[in-house]
Amino acid sequence: MNRRASRIFRRGPRPQARPHPVDLAESLEHAQGLDGAIRTLSTAVQRAIHPGLVKDALHGVPIGHPAHPPLTDLPMGAWMSVAVLDLFPGTGRASRALVAAGLAGAVPTALTGIADWSALHRQQQRVGLVHAMSTATASALYTASFVARSRGRDAAGRALGYAGLTALLAGGYLGGHLAFRQAAGASHADQTAHLVPLGWHDLCDSAELPDGWPVQRRLGYISLFVLREGEEIHVLTDRCSHLAGPLHQGRIVTDENADTCVVCPWHGSTFRVRDGSVVHGPATGRQPSFETRVLEDGTVQVRPVA
Repeated sequence: MNRRASRIFRRGPRPQARPHPVDLAESLEHAQGLDGAIRTLSTAVQRAIHPGLVKDALHGVPIGHPAHPPLTDLPMGAWMSVAVLDLFPGTGRASRALVAAGLAGAVPTALTGIADWSALHRQQQRVGLVHAMSTATASALYTASFVARSRGRDAAGRALGYAGLTALLAGGYLGGHLAFRQAAGASHADQTAHLVPLGWHDLCDSAELPDGWPVQRRLGYISLFVLREGEEIHVLTDRCSHLAGPLHQGRIVTDENADTCVVCPWHGSTFRVRDGSVVHGPATGRQPSFETRVLEDGTVQVRPVA
């Protein structure tokens, strides 16, 4: 063994790098110890929020995307502004007003977040639970801060405010992990504009399609939901826009307008089969749909709706 090799083998283990925040967030995805609390809480939420207009509004169906993320701007913006104002004298009244505004905005923010959380996958729910605990801690600290400020204890109010800001930023980081690393709230439907060339494409023979029963067919890289109703053939992308559930395994129902709909088997999102529009959440994004035609030889052709 040469001298250089001897020096290499004598080296001790390299010091471990400090854990990155994303490593901590990813470790929460596998924290099975949270599952008992998650089962209890998600069951309670699902029993309390029944399918219908209120549930759809909490998910953000009327506005076409999740309602929770934009609502977080009010409490976060208000409370971060308080942190700046508290650095200057004579701003006590304005700071107190902003703390109160943040507390008021935290109510709808929490309600929409709870509704969305109850319809996530388990790994997302684990991160989401700690995210909720962090933001709830922030709300409690800002409530205490508001009480202290109202009683003239401005120094205590400022200290509680900065403690609340710390919890808020931790919760906000986990919220970002949910949105950008775990894709909670993003559309999981296949993006047909990127995956399907322009023009008509052969799909299958119309004789293969059972009447009134959804089936799965493939078009290149993507999976399609196909439903024949008499002479009409409806085609949507098969991966549910909420969390990629297989729509071809869902129930076929009719809505209040007698339109045929499919209910995702995973979380109950409901789409009209004629155009992929959302009838009920938790999905908020339209399911990509296809135009269809049947050639004289019975070949079904499809093309994405522009």
